[in-house]
Amino acid sequence: MGHRCENVYAINISKYDGHDRCFSSMHDQSWLWHRRLGHANMDLISQLNKDELVRGLPKINFQKDKVCEACQMGKQIKNSFKNKNFISTSRPLELLHMDLFGPSRTPSLGGKSYAYVIVDDFSRYTWVLFLSQKSKAFYEFSKFCNKVQNQKGFTITCIRSDHGREFEDFDFEEYCNKHGINHKFSAPRTPQQNGVVERKNRTLQEMARTMLNENNLLKYFWAEAVNTSCYVLNRILLRPILKKTPYELWKNKKPNTSYFKVFECKCFILNTKDNLGKFDAKSDVGIFLGYSTSSKAFRVFNKRIMVV
Repeated sequence: MGHRCENVYAINISKYDGHDRCFSSMHDQSWLWHRRLGHANMDLISQLNKDELVRGLPKINFQKDKVCEACQMGKQIKNSFKNKNFISTSRPLELLHMDLFGPSRTPSLGGKSYAYVIVDDFSRYTWVLFLSQKSKAFYEFSKFCNKVQNQKGFTITCIRSDHGREFEDFDFEEYCNKHGINHKFSAPRTPQQNGVVERKNRTLQEMARTMLNENNLLKYFWAEAVNTSCYVLNRILLRPILKKTPYELWKNKKPNTSYFKVFECKCFILNTKDNLGKFDAKSDVGIFLGYSTSSKAFRVFNKRIMVV
């Protein structure tokens, strides 16, 4: 009981003993000041109070011992995905990461609009397959599987992709079930779970963009630039932890870079096809575009006849 004095009830609590005399705890006061200060971080408020950088804050313990719903609604973010400090696979083709980027605003010289990127988890060796349509992803994947499995003598154990329609497909599912391949998917809206190939996509695109823009090469050479970027990166990147190049881990020998040329440099192609006159030019001017993966040769764009 208490009497009213100037619109405030005054209560005499001196006769009460123990902890019951506290009507508002320090815990409630700390969260009250958290709200008064615009839901500032508790560690910041604690630092201000400890170093006496502001006046008026009570000397209480500011500790985040519960969840503030307003802060969750206004500030919540995704947790970061930390790098693994171990290798989760023991041999090539045990796990393949795959993703597809595109469509490019400008189709490539061969009419391709998409790039299908596949990364081996153990070696980080990378392949890029170029597609005119997303629907052809399964056809290219089935051809790729037969080729690399015959090449290495290993079978593909597991593949990982996002929930793209080109991967979450009946043909993909049937092929994986038939050949005993475990198809894993990253969680929706969580590209970090497929981070190996997502990061590879970014690296390939950055290198290709840089090479194209060095001398303002036409955009329809983007597929040649990406292909050359993949070829170079397989031979110069270092696999984390193992400290070896992807080429060495895949081929069991160190890569040779002595024949590398500058992308889009000027070159001359000896004309051995046409019936030339005595005073006709013997060479055509070309642009260096990269390296052939099927023969010991360079890929060169002939400016006169407009073909690679």
